[in-house]
Amino acid sequence: MIRASDGRYYTYSTHGGLEARVSGNRIDFARAGAAFPSGVSWATAYSGDPRELWAPDVSQQGGRYYMYYSASSFGSNYSAIGLAVSDTGLPGSWRDRGRVITSSSSNDYNAIDPQLTVDADGRWWLAFGSWWTGIKLIRIDPATGNRHTDRTIHSIARRTRTDLGIEAPHIVYRNGWYYLFTSWDLCCRGTSSTYRIMVGRSRSITGPYLDRSGRSLAGGGGTEILGTHGSRVIGPGGQSIMRDGDQDLLVYHYYDRLDGGRHKLGINYLSYDSAGWPYVW
Repeated sequence: MIRASDGRYYTYSTHGGLEARVSGNRIDFARAGAAFPSGVSWATAYSGDPRELWAPDVSQQGGRYYMYYSASSFGSNYSAIGLAVSDTGLPGSWRDRGRVITSSSSNDYNAIDPQLTVDADGRWWLAFGSWWTGIKLIRIDPATGNRHTDRTIHSIARRTRTDLGIEAPHIVYRNGWYYLFTSWDLCCRGTSSTYRIMVGRSRSITGPYLDRSGRSLAGGGGTEILGTHGSRVIGPGGQSIMRDGDQDLLVYHYYDRLDGGRHKLGINYLSYDSAGWPYVW
């Protein structure tokens, strides 16, 4: 979710050329077209459909909007992360710049679920990853939005069992800490989903990230901050963090048990306790 140049809130989501929804109050959202109504031609090789694009990440950097997004098919790591830019962040305004990083069966990672973050020294990084050997981090060149000449791939989080998922990384820098949020377990199964949102933190963007108990995220650690709860919310995940004024927001999707298992948008306030650990309310 972003607050765009017209003052309204926009969310971009998986499928349909990256579907957009718009709101003036951050509560009531209406459909607003798509980032790519006709899709992206190169994505067809990965997804079979130019409009089957996943997991967009949108941020504003230096007056321009950057969107990193994925092309793949379910359960495959024959995948790619693409980049698009816009002057306004509005649906239909995006200009595609092609692939940033790809993966295939010869790689131990999956090039989907991207997120751009800028560290305390102004360096750009892209976090990504889903299942396989977990979450990776690479340098990005701010001049192009593409890969940096430093080609190191940092491994910053993983699960210790191959039948348990970790994906959807999102890194934010707050009060001297880098916080790495991820989604664990199983998405996209309606009310049978077991998705939950986990976190760890580090003084360095490349890690090591530790959970609240001191366990390394690279060794399977993680602290849950939001899971299935109450009578409605099933499998929250796919999270991002948006700064709106002086408040962080946790933005995610979930399945509504009381509405036939429909998938819905969730937004919670995100704050930090006296020990610096995030919590939702």
